[in-house]
Amino acid sequence: MSTELLLRAAAGAAIAAGLLAVAAAAGDLGTRARTRIGPALRTPVTRRLALAAAVGLASAAATGWPVAGALAAAGMWWLPPVLGPDRTTAAAVARIEAVASWAEMLRDMIAGASGLSHAIATSAPIAPEAIRPAVHRLQEDLQSRDTTPEEALEAFAAAAAVPTGDLVAIALSHAHSGQTGDVGAVLGRLAEAARERAASLQRVAAARARLRTSVRIIIATSIALALGLVLLDPDFLTPYATPTGQLVLAVAGAIWAGALVWLQRMARPDLGRRLLTPRPAAAPAGEAA
Repeated sequence: MSTELLLRAAAGAAIAAGLLAVAAAAGDLGTRARTRIGPALRTPVTRRLALAAAVGLASAAATGWPVAGALAAAGMWWLPPVLGPDRTTAAAVARIEAVASWAEMLRDMIAGASGLSHAIATSAPIAPEAIRPAVHRLQEDLQSRDTTPEEALEAFAAAAAVPTGDLVAIALSHAHSGQTGDVGAVLGRLAEAARERAASLQRVAAARARLRTSVRIIIATSIALALGLVLLDPDFLTPYATPTGQLVLAVAGAIWAGALVWLQRMARPDLGRRLLTPRPAAAPAGEAA
């Protein structure tokens, strides 16, 4: 391994460590100052972006290739969702099952001679954790004179962010306006359909597990090969140091990036079409035409 390569690697590591230290210090200062910047710096997206930038700059400094830095940063941004566990499907299944449990809870309370509003208020503290904040907000909105029941239920559906939540919100809206005869039976059927949907998503996720394992092996092998060439045989990669080589590397990297984006989109669970969409925000009176 050449001395120049060691120096570049050390410089890259120093840059990465410095950027991470700056990001940590900024988060600490934001916490102490209690400004709006502090919470933003502590969000997962911000930390992921800072890590991607640090790895990109470190790779560019270590190799001397700007394209390598850009590809490394893109890899740190896109690889974790592809290589990590399927958290998106797990979160969606948790919300669907939470809506089903809450619907059954309301059904049982209504069957016990509780009114709809009283049942919602009673269920708020004991609602499933995945939708408990949304149920609390629904209770507050229903008690507020500034929000109509339809708007409150639409806000609940938006917070649940699953089609099953839309169906439950529509059923409760009809029940609140007296358009549904036996709301308990409707909620029971919706709960059964929600559990079937959650089970279907879990089966799809299990079928995709083997594919995700194959993708992990392919990506890990490719990264290990690239790092091995950089560290053990840098002369083999000398042509990439030219402008033409950087262009070729950019094209190859773009193909890899497109494949990663495609794989990430394929891994997203198909929850179905939403029935309720957020209403557009009303324009201020001063901006009305």
